[in-house]
Amino acid sequence: MKWVKRIVVGLAVVFALFYLITRPEAAADAVQGAFAAVFAGAEAVGRFFTSLAS
Repeated sequence: MKWVKRIVVGLAVVFALFYLITRPEAAADAVQGAFAAVFAGAEAVGRFFTSLAS
């Protein structure tokens, strides 16, 4: 079953590279969206702990 995981990961990497090469603007938008989601989540966690401290 280890080889199945290796094939799936390889296919995901090939798809990501294909997407990056054929649609760089869309790939950049996806990365920006992911970073925005991470920062929004971190901000929400910060607000949560700030409200607990109040």
